[in-house]
Amino acid sequence: MVDQILIGVIIIGALVLFVWEKWRYDIVAMMALMAAAILGLVPRSEVFSGFGNPAVITVAAVLVISHALWRSGVVDELAVTMKRVGDNPFSQMIALTALTTFCSAFISNTGTMAIMIPVALQLSRSGAGHASRVLMPMAFGSLLGGTITMIGTPPNIIIADLRREALGESYGIFDFTPVGLSVAVVGLVFMWIFSRFLVPAKKSRDMSTSPYDVSAYLTELYVPPSTSLVGETLYELESRVQENFSVVALKRDKKLITAPPRYQRIRAEDVLIIEADTETMQEIIDVTGLELNAEEEIDDRFLISDEIQVIEGIVGQDSRLIGRSASDMRLRHRFGVNVLAVARHGQAGQPKLGNIRFKPGDVLLLQGDKEILSDVFRRFGCFPLAQRSMRIGGEKKILLPLLIFATAIGLSAFNILSVPVAFTLAAGAMVLTNIMPVRELYENVDWPIIILLGATIPLGSALERSGAADSIAQGALMVSSGAPAAVGIGLLMLVTLLLSNIVNNAAAAVLMAPIGLSMASTLGASPDPFLMTVAIGAALPFLTPIGHQSNILVMGPGGYVFGDYWKLGLPLTMVIMAVAIPVILWVWPLTG
Repeated sequence: MVDQILIGVIIIGALVLFVWEKWRYDIVAMMALMAAAILGLVPRSEVFSGFGNPAVITVAAVLVISHALWRSGVVDELAVTMKRVGDNPFSQMIALTALTTFCSAFISNTGTMAIMIPVALQLSRSGAGHASRVLMPMAFGSLLGGTITMIGTPPNIIIADLRREALGESYGIFDFTPVGLSVAVVGLVFMWIFSRFLVPAKKSRDMSTSPYDVSAYLTELYVPPSTSLVGETLYELESRVQENFSVVALKRDKKLITAPPRYQRIRAEDVLIIEADTETMQEIIDVTGLELNAEEEIDDRFLISDEIQVIEGIVGQDSRLIGRSASDMRLRHRFGVNVLAVARHGQAGQPKLGNIRFKPGDVLLLQGDKEILSDVFRRFGCFPLAQRSMRIGGEKKILLPLLIFATAIGLSAFNILSVPVAFTLAAGAMVLTNIMPVRELYENVDWPIIILLGATIPLGSALERSGAADSIAQGALMVSSGAPAAVGIGLLMLVTLLLSNIVNNAAAAVLMAPIGLSMASTLGASPDPFLMTVAIGAALPFLTPIGHQSNILVMGPGGYVFGDYWKLGLPLTMVIMAVAIPVILWVWPLTG
C-alpha cells in the first residue's frame, strides 16, 4: 500500500507540473523517474530501460522518416493539388481536412500540419472564407488521421508494444485501421457539417494578402553629413539607443542593401529604413541627429532581395524560443536575423519587439538570408508558413522515398520484419540515399518526446508493479458495477481523453494502458478492447491547445484563444466516444 501511495504521489505531482508548464515535460518526466528510483519503486536495473524500449526506437525512426518525406517534397506535391479545388470555402475545407487526415495516417501530425497550414492560408485569401474556419478542423483532422495506422501517432506505437509485453504479440500496422478509420470518417463528416457553427470566424492574418502591416512601422531616416554617426557601424548606432529597433535596409546612392550586416559603416547621405514604434523613432532622431526622409511611401520591396527573404513561422510547443525574447536570443547579432513582427492569437504584436517573450503558437515575421533562416527555424523549433521557402535550391526526390516507405510498411505488415527494425532500416535508407542529409538526422528527432517516453515507460511499469493500476481499475469497475461492459470501457476512454488534453498524449498512453490491462484482468476479458480504448483516448485531445502540437500550430494563424478549442472539441469528443466504443467492442470483443 505504501508503494501505491508513493507512486501515486509522484505521478500526480508530475501531472501538476505538466499543467503548470514551469518546466518542460521531458524534464518533469525525468524528475519523476529519478524520484521513483530513489524511493525504490523502479528497480536499479530498469531505471533507464525505457530508452531501449522498441516503442521509443520506433517513434524516433518514424520522426526521421516523416521529416525525410517532408524534405523530399512528397507532401508538397499533395498540397499543391489543393489549389485546384476552387474558391468555394466549403469545398476547400473538405479537401484540406481530408488530405490532412490521410497524410497524418502515415506521416507525423506535426509535419503534415507544417506543410498544410500555408496551403490553407493561401486558399483562404483566394476564396471567401476565413482561415480560422478551416485551420482548427485541419488540426483535429490530423489527430483523427493518426488513429488509422500504428505509425500514425506515438500512442499507437506504445500500445502495440505494451500488447507485445502482455500477450507476446504486438499489433500490426493496420490492426488499428478498422476502429481508427471509422472514427476518422465520422469525425470528418461531423466537422464538415457543424464546424461552421462551432468554430469562430476570427479577424486574423487571413483577412488580407498582407498578414502584417509592416510598413506602418517602417520609417526612412536620412544621414546628414553633420551627424556624428558618419563612419560608425550599425552596431554602434544600435548601442546609442536604449529601446529596441531594427535597421531592415540601407539605401546608398541608387543601391539598396537589405538586412545590412551589423558591421556595415554608415556614410553621409545614406538613407536607413528603420523598423520601430513612434516613441523609439523619436529617440533615435534626438540621440543621433538623423532626419526624417519621407519622400516616398515605404513598402515591402525594401525587405526582400534575391538573397534576403521575409518568412513567417510559428513558434512550436517545444521551441527553444519559448519564454525568451529576440534580445535574449541575440538573433540579430548571432544570425543576422531581424524580427519584424510578432502576432499572438492572430493580432499583430506591439512594435517594441525586442522585449516580447515568445509563447507557443506565436507567429513571427523574420527577415534574413534564406539559408540562415532555414537553419534558425530548424535550430529553434519553429515551423515555416511560407510554402517551399525552407527548401530553396533543394532537388525534389519523390519516388525513392515513397518506395522506401512503402517497402518498410510492406515488410512489417506481412511480419517479415518487426516494425522497429523495418522503420529503422527505412530511416537509415533515407540518410544513405541522401534524401535527408546526415547533419539533419539528429536535429529532426523530437528529443523531448524521446526523453518523455524513456522516462515514463518505467513509471508505467511501477504503477503496475506496485498494484496501483489494479486499485484504480477496481475503483473504475466499482463505479460501473452492474452496468454493461461498455460503461467501463467508456469510463476508461473518458479519463484517458481528459488526461491527454493536459499532458502529452504519449504519456497519457503509458499511464493509462496498465490501468486498462488491470481492468481486463479483473473482468477476465480480452485486453484488446481496453488497449484500443486507451489508444483512441490518448490520440484525440480536442479540448485544449496544449493537448497536441497540431493544436498549438494553428493557434496563431487562426487567431484562436484557449477557450475556442472546446467549442468544436467537446461535441466532437462526445461523437467520437459514441462511435468508438461500439466499434471497438465489435472489432475487438471482450471474449476475443
